[in-house]
Amino acid sequence: MEVILLENILNLGNIGDKVKVKNGYGRNFLLKEGKALRFNLQNQELVNKKKDELNKKNTVIKNKFKEIAKLINKKTFTFNKECKENGELYGSIKPKEITTFIKSKINAEVTPSQLILKEDLNKLGTFQVDVNFHSEVKANIQIKIDRIKSK
Repeated sequence: MEVILLENILNLGNIGDKVKVKNGYGRNFLLKEGKALRFNLQNQELVNKKKDELNKKNTVIKNKFKEIAKLINKKTFTFNKECKENGELYGSIKPKEITTFIKSKINAEVTPSQLILKEDLNKLGTFQVDVNFHSEVKANIQIKIDRIKSK
């Protein structure tokens, strides 16, 4: 499937680029989320006319994400969890739980899909988590998992 991008997408292309993607990715994500249009000459002309407007919109979004990235970059978020004797948690910490925690601590909007977990957070320790806000805006946070202190 060939589509025309309406925003910059990491590892895919920039606004106005004609790219070839798999049908499912194009239909279920790019078209559904309004990130692209099917490629045809009419849509190509439409995107060329709107390119300046799309670039301005992209800049506004990028600046908003830069502010959030400044707030959370290089921060450590500590979770206290019950665990087994060997240091494994009874469950793992999921992206949704991390985003809710960030929202409650520093009031920053991060969605679970923006978090890139390199490994499961299911044992005690400190883990690096990348946050991909935008194709040009990234942040890095640490998740520290401690044992709940017994009374």
